[in-house]
Amino acid sequence: MARPTTLRAAAPGLLRVLRRFAPHVRRERALIAGGGAALLAEVLLRLAEPWPLKFVLDRVIVNTPGATGGWVARLDPTTLLLLCALGVIAAVGLRALASYLSTVAFALAGNRVLTRVRAEVYRHLQRLSLRYHASARTGDLITRVTGDVGRLQEVTVTAALPLVANVVTFVGMAAVMIWRSPSLALIAFAVFPVFAIAMARTSKRITRVSRKQRKVEGALASVASESLGAMKVVQSYSLEETLERQFASSNARSMRDGVKAKRLAAGLERRTDVLVAVSTGLVLFAGARLVLGGALTPGDLVVFLTYLKNAFKPLRDFAKYTGRIAKAAASGERILDVLEAAPEIVDRPDAREAPTFRGDVRFEGVTFGYAADRPVLHDLDLHARPGQRVALVGPSGAGKSSIVGLLPRLYDPDAGRVLIDGRDIREYTLDSLRSQIGVVLQDSVLFATTVRDNIAYGAPDVSDEEVVAAARAANADDFIRALPDSYDTVLGERGATLSGGQRQRIAIARAAVRRARIVVLDEPTTGLDRESQQEVEAALAELTRGRTTFVVAHDLRTVVDADLICHVEDGRVVEVGRHDDLIARDGRYAALYAMQRLVDAIDDAPAEPMEVISGARTR
Repeated sequence: MARPTTLRAAAPGLLRVLRRFAPHVRRERALIAGGGAALLAEVLLRLAEPWPLKFVLDRVIVNTPGATGGWVARLDPTTLLLLCALGVIAAVGLRALASYLSTVAFALAGNRVLTRVRAEVYRHLQRLSLRYHASARTGDLITRVTGDVGRLQEVTVTAALPLVANVVTFVGMAAVMIWRSPSLALIAFAVFPVFAIAMARTSKRITRVSRKQRKVEGALASVASESLGAMKVVQSYSLEETLERQFASSNARSMRDGVKAKRLAAGLERRTDVLVAVSTGLVLFAGARLVLGGALTPGDLVVFLTYLKNAFKPLRDFAKYTGRIAKAAASGERILDVLEAAPEIVDRPDAREAPTFRGDVRFEGVTFGYAADRPVLHDLDLHARPGQRVALVGPSGAGKSSIVGLLPRLYDPDAGRVLIDGRDIREYTLDSLRSQIGVVLQDSVLFATTVRDNIAYGAPDVSDEEVVAAARAANADDFIRALPDSYDTVLGERGATLSGGQRQRIAIARAAVRRARIVVLDEPTTGLDRESQQEVEAALAELTRGRTTFVVAHDLRTVVDADLICHVEDGRVVEVGRHDDLIARDGRYAALYAMQRLVDAIDDAPAEPMEVISGARTR
C-alpha cells in the first residue's frame, strides 16, 4: 500500500490514528476538558496582554485626543500607568499559569493514552499467529512498541499541544486585527499564500525522508536485536566485523536521513522567518502612514504589531515541527499496521471452557501449510489413546514439529481437524486448551527473572510448594538450591547463566507444574551431552508417566520404548507401529534405525592416534 507523501495527504492517516485511539482518549475526558479551559484562558490573556501598552501610549505618552474613552479617559496618567503596569504583570502571570496547567493536563492525558496504546500493541503482538511473527523482524516490532509509541508521546507534548494553542491564538488575534483595521489585516496576511506554497513543497520532502528514516531505524533495531541475541554464534564464527559493517551501513543511512529532514525543516523555518519579517515591514510602513493620517492611534499600531508577531508564531512552529509531525504520522501508521493485523488463531464466538482431558488425541484428514499454496502436512491421520507415548520420527522438514504445533493451536489446519476426547479443539477457548498441554522444546526459553517465576509461568496460580514439587519431579531441585539465591536466583536473559541440561530441566518443571494430561516433547534432548541427556530423560520419564505424550525425536534410541512410532515423510505418516514390529517390517524406519546405529558406532569408536593419522597422510 502506497504511503502518503505530504502532511495534507497524511491527514487522513492521522485521523485514522485518532479514531483508533478514541476509546482511550474518551477515558481522559475530564482532564482534556480542564486542559481545554486552561488553553482558552491562555488565549484570552494573550489577547489582553498588549492592551495596557496601548493605553499607556495613547493616554500617558502621546495623549492622543479621543484615543481612549470611558473609565480609562477619566483616570489621571499616574494611576493609569500604575494600573497598566499591574495589568501587564497580572496578564503575563496568569497566562503563564494557564499555559502550565493546559500543558500538564494535555501531556498527562496524552501520556496516559499512549501508555495504554503501548500496552494494547504489546498485548496484540502476543496474540498474533506464529505465521505473522515468522515473517516479521523482531527488532522492527520492538521499535514499533517502544520507539514509535514514544515518538507519538514526544510529539503530543512538544509539537501538537503548542500548535493547538498557537492556532487558537492565531484565530483570536486575526479576528481582533480585522476588527481594528481590515486594510492592515489584509496586508499582514498577504504573505500567507507564499508560505502555504513553500510549506507544501517542503513538507512533501520532509515526510518522505521521515518515513524512510523510520523504516531504516526499524532495520537498524533488527540488526542489533538479532546479533545481540545470537552473540555465541557471532563470536564463534568471528562475525563481529561483518555485523558491524551492516550496522554501520544502516546507522549511516539513518543519520543521513535524519540530517536531511532537519536541514529541510530548518530551511523552511528560516524562510518562514523571512516571510514574517516581510509582513511585519509592510504592516509597519502602512500602519505608520495610517497613524500619521489620524486613521489609527500609535497604541493601535503597537497592538497590531504585537498581534502580528504572535499570530505568525504558529507558522514558525509549524515549520519547526513539520519533521516531528511527519515522523509522528509515520509512527502512528506503523502502530496501526500492527493493531490492524488480525490474529489468525482466536476463540470462536461459541467457544467454551475445556473439561479435564482424558488424553485421547486424533488427527483426522489434516492438511496444513505455512503458506496456502505450499502444504506441509497432507491428509494426515493419527490416533493416540490416553496415556500412550507416540514418537514422531523421520527426516528434517518432514512435518513432525508441524504436527505437534497443531495440538495447542499454535496453528490451525487448513483442512481436517484435531480432536481431543472426540471433540474438535477449536470448540474450546485457547486458554483452557493450552493450560492442559505441557510443552518442552529443543531450545526452551527461560526469562530474565527468578527460577521460581520461570517455573510458575507454567501455571500462574501455583503455590511455592507446587513449584518445588515440580522442580523435584524434573530432577532440578538439587542444582537450583545450589544457586546463589536458590529459587530466588535471577537468571540471565534466555537462561544464559545455566547449562543446557539445567535449562531443560527447569523447562520440564515448568511443564510439570501444569499437571497436564497431554505433553509435547519437541526434541528436548538435542544438543545435550550424554550426562545431561540422561538427567533430562529421567526428568521427562517422570513428567510423562501416565500422560498422552508426543515426542519429536531424531535420536531413535530415545523412542524405542514408545507405544507408537510414526515415521513421517513429506507430511505423511508412512509407517506406524512399535519398534520391534517396524524393525521386523524392514521398511523405512528400519533403514533409518540401522543408519543411526552405524553412525553411533563410528562416533563411539576410539580415535586413531594423531601421529598415526599424520603418518598415513605423509605416505
